Amino acid sequence: MGGPADPPEGPEGAPGGGEDEYRSVVFDESFVRAARLQEFSAQERMADHAPAVRRRPPLRRGLSRQALVLVLLIAVAFGTAIYMGVRHPYQSPAARESVEPLRMTVIPLVPEGKVPGTADTAYLYEHSPAAQFKSGAEGVPLPASRRTEHFSDSQVVTALSTAKDYIVRSALDPEVLTGGEVRAVRVLLDPGQLDQFDQSFARPTADGRHAPTGWLVRFDPSRAELADRRVRAQGTLQAAETDSSTLEVTADHTFVYALRPAGADDKTEASLFTVRRELHFRFDRDDLRLHQAQLVVSYVQAGPLSCAEDSTHHLRPLLAGQTAKEGGPAGTDPYATGSATALCGSLATSAQPKV
Repeated sequence: MGGPADPPEGPEGAPGGGEDEYRSVVFDESFVRAARLQEFSAQERMADHAPAVRRRPPLRRGLSRQALVLVLLIAVAFGTAIYMGVRHPYQSPAARESVEPLRMTVIPLVPEGKVPGTADTAYLYEHSPAAQFKSGAEGVPLPASRRTEHFSDSQVVTALSTAKDYIVRSALDPEVLTGGEVRAVRVLLDPGQLDQFDQSFARPTADGRHAPTGWLVRFDPSRAELADRRVRAQGTLQAAETDSSTLEVTADHTFVYALRPAGADDKTEASLFTVRRELHFRFDRDDLRLHQAQLVVSYVQAGPLSCAEDSTHHLRPLLAGQTAKEGGPAGTDPYATGSATALCGSLATSAQPKV
């Protein structure tokens, strides 16, 4: 039992050896200043009916220094992002690797005799090798696709769909076929090929690089017009991975057009014009994301044409009843799967409708 000089064991009435259950609560100066209620001093409480406590106005707390620094950092980061987006757009052709220019070949196919024709376009199709072809975009079906080692199913489908869109716009759109619209085709090209495309139409030349007919199908509007807007088509699309960053799509299609002389009425004889196109597309990951393509090879056989006519800017077809002034080497059938090697060939009789 302790003496008078000994310290107490603990708070009065508290059991057990001095452990204060409120010891963890520290009433420091900041806590006291923040209290909403404040006890009056003894002198203040001497006034009559003075309450023991008074209510203090709430403290006004501003942003701490850390909060201000954080807000400033966020504002600087946001401003930098906007600046970089304006100065360096996400799609920058100069920042990408150089794109291979399109290599093109256009081979006129010369008829062996008079071009057969009739006013009934349905009859022409039914009695030609295009009898079973489908109309329009239905003749350019998408194949079943599978992922590759470095590209997903959706990326392969995107490449095939973009190639199909290019084919449909460049070979089936009546506005393109009649020598007018080209923007619908241009927007599907990789930006690295736009200068070549524009130069091909501004200054066309037969150099294997700058012929409009290498990019798309279009007829001389002063010579021919569509007798039937439902172009017949048939062909295949195939996708393959060439490396970890590149997909390629090969397209091989035959298109058959019913044509009449420009300005002729429906009673005028029409004839068929056949175009076989083999196109090679290349896609990097930016192309897939932007739904664009690099067209790197365009191989075209078209007839009936005359070798004496320039087919660089427009196709100038020989129409019903017309003959070519000169022929070419061995006969070429654009419906066959083999590729011609001559720069001017003869259109095989089997490729013409039986009229």
